[in-house]
Amino acid sequence: MNVSDRLRSDRSLTALTQGYTWLPGLLRHASGGAAATRVLGRPALVVRGPQAVRFFYDEDHVHRSGALPGPVLSTLFGHGAVHTLDGDAHRARKRLFLPLLHGDRIAALVEHVGSAWDDAVRDWSAAEQVVLFDAAAEVLTRGVCRWAGVPLDEDGGEARRLAHDLVAMVDGFATAGPRHWRARRARSRQEKRFTRLVEDVRAGRADAPAGSLTAAVCRHREADGEELDARTAAVELLNIVRPTAAVAWFVAYTAHALHRWPQHRARLRGGDLSEAAGFANEVRRFYPFAPYLGGVAVRDLTWQGVSVPAGGLVLLDVFGQNHDAGLWGDPYVFRPERFRRHVDRDELIPQGGGDPAAGHRCPGEGLTIGLLEALAQRLAALDYTVPPQDLRISLRRLPAKVAEGFVMRDVRLPATPRTAHAA
Repeated sequence: MNVSDRLRSDRSLTALTQGYTWLPGLLRHASGGAAATRVLGRPALVVRGPQAVRFFYDEDHVHRSGALPGPVLSTLFGHGAVHTLDGDAHRARKRLFLPLLHGDRIAALVEHVGSAWDDAVRDWSAAEQVVLFDAAAEVLTRGVCRWAGVPLDEDGGEARRLAHDLVAMVDGFATAGPRHWRARRARSRQEKRFTRLVEDVRAGRADAPAGSLTAAVCRHREADGEELDARTAAVELLNIVRPTAAVAWFVAYTAHALHRWPQHRARLRGGDLSEAAGFANEVRRFYPFAPYLGGVAVRDLTWQGVSVPAGGLVLLDVFGQNHDAGLWGDPYVFRPERFRRHVDRDELIPQGGGDPAAGHRCPGEGLTIGLLEALAQRLAALDYTVPPQDLRISLRRLPAKVAEGFVMRDVRLPATPRTAHAA
């Protein structure tokens, strides 16, 4: 294939313009759960399904090192992040995050964020209107910083600025233009700030609470016994704080779901933990978040009769799997009760698949679930009106979001339960 043919066959621009529908569209026209394409100048194998998840996360097949484009590292993850490592180096770095999997650590974060939410509600009740996405991002940032031992000023300005930057990093990773450059500036700004924090803690100029993530990052040592350089330590500290702030996407989606299907509000207000768990998982399954994940083929690979050479890309269709009729029956129906059955670890993959302890699955997934369960119940407990606004969610936008962030008015805790309504 000559250069012009390669350029014509490359689907990088299609990936940007079609967003979440790109890989499902490819697989819809393919036989089996695999398809071939070309992206970023390289041949690519597209896979989907629980068995494909296990294939994708097998390090004998796929490595993550070299798979993430520079623009994604410069916005979302940071250069040198755990997401770029494989083998012993990945497992050693992952040990930094494993304590986050423990129930007591999740409960502590949920308590901090819940306290920040309760404080914020008092301010929301005095405001003319609240953009839930923005407000939730600030609440989550305040809570996770208290939990992680990251200092913030008392007047709230630092929390707002940090929340704005954390959201920008996520919002601009998969696009060109102004959003992308805002994301780059935000990451550069916060990496410098967090690097100074690491240096100050190590030099004794600042305190990191015992047992905090900040303390753990500052003392972590790699597989070779060396401590992380200050900038990489800052990257990894951000890689806990940033995804926690990104739960704002799911909080806005939760409000969207409660508005469209208000029958779930009373169930969540009842305090049934199983209802909250099912609702949180259905929000994560139904609404768009990660479109797909990528890795590099370690050797020549074949899946479902489709091949990719060593060095080619392997793409896992996350959105397509979470909306696969073969797995979910009625994937475009919002139905939390589907989670009353046992769901295999590699069926539901909004934050990736595999084993979070040893593989590349997000170690913060348990934190996301715990936060979403708690905040869904708190949101359902609020009384508010929903003014006319654009509630569309474009699947062409990466990452997708509720168009206007979900605007609320007349926010208050009701004396008696009442369903939110449109004004």
